[in-house]
Amino acid sequence: MAQIASAVEAVAAATPTPAQYELLESSIGQAQPLPANQRLGLALGWDFAHHGLTPPVEHLFSASPLRQGWQAGTATFGRRTLRAHRHTQMWLLLRTHAWARGRSFEEVQLTPNYLQQIDVEHCPITRQTLNSLRGDVQARSIDRVRNDAGYAAGNVAMLSNRANEAKAQHDWLSASEVARSVAQGPITRIAGLGAAEWQRIAVLSSFVTELAHEEAALIPLLVLPPNRLRLFNPIQALQALVTRQLATPGWSQRLARIKALLPNNAIRGDFNRFVMALAPRVLSVKHLTEPQQIRWALEDAWTQPLLQKRWARFALQLNATLAEALVQRAAAKRLSTLHVQQHASGSATEGWALERKGFCTPA
Repeated sequence: MAQIASAVEAVAAATPTPAQYELLESSIGQAQPLPANQRLGLALGWDFAHHGLTPPVEHLFSASPLRQGWQAGTATFGRRTLRAHRHTQMWLLLRTHAWARGRSFEEVQLTPNYLQQIDVEHCPITRQTLNSLRGDVQARSIDRVRNDAGYAAGNVAMLSNRANEAKAQHDWLSASEVARSVAQGPITRIAGLGAAEWQRIAVLSSFVTELAHEEAALIPLLVLPPNRLRLFNPIQALQALVTRQLATPGWSQRLARIKALLPNNAIRGDFNRFVMALAPRVLSVKHLTEPQQIRWALEDAWTQPLLQKRWARFALQLNATLAEALVQRAAAKRLSTLHVQQHASGSATEGWALERKGFCTPA
């Protein structure tokens, strides 16, 4: 009996009292949330495992949240993984890149399917063929066109590594200054790019920069807007819509119908003179059949001073409201060769993290 009593006393001593149970339950209920960096890293590693992919080796050290999430996901999914294509890998690597730098990444719209839609075979800045060799100067690279925003739908474009690294933190103004400096010499290349490439970078950056109508109207369309990029200046949207007409048959009839939408004969006359300056430069290369070559021909037409002068004369007679209305009416009448999607001012930059300069929340 003495031995039994001793055993009962030992069990009683090891068993928490009701008060201790209440303390334990309280501690579990008030567990602190994980820091944002760790939480995102765990989720990212989990997604790597879900698609049966291995994270980059630099993130496989023992304390890495990404590795911990990957190991947990691997133990959970085993061989029951999702099929991963090239754009899935690109999406995961882009998220890893953003996570490692503390950059915001909007995951609702910016998906592997979205990256597939913006994929291109040639860099819009250097015009050279892109490849998938990691680290190569011509490898595919996703650029945040607006540097004070995060990775989000409407703010990303596919460039080469070289163009992306050269662009870096440059915006519309700073890239324009570099382009002017390179054009004047004596230094004719900066970061491996010449004046023409820097001018394209400047124009690309202007698309997501809110500019006065009078300033945006004077920018030549030296690079056409990449697919799904959001245009902040209505006059540039009209400029792209009109220019792209000449890429497909039936452009003369469509431009005539767009001209009929203009408010008065004076503006219609200036629009007609602009078209007469644009068309011959594109028709001179009518033998072109590849869409990419036609795209470059349209962009190169905008290097002509006469075309720029006639566009400015026409565009400066409009304002932002009228230009936006013309784009909407042309799209409604199916006069655009591409799908035109309008975003309300509040939703256009949703998920861009502009209030945090493109960085993640600290917690």
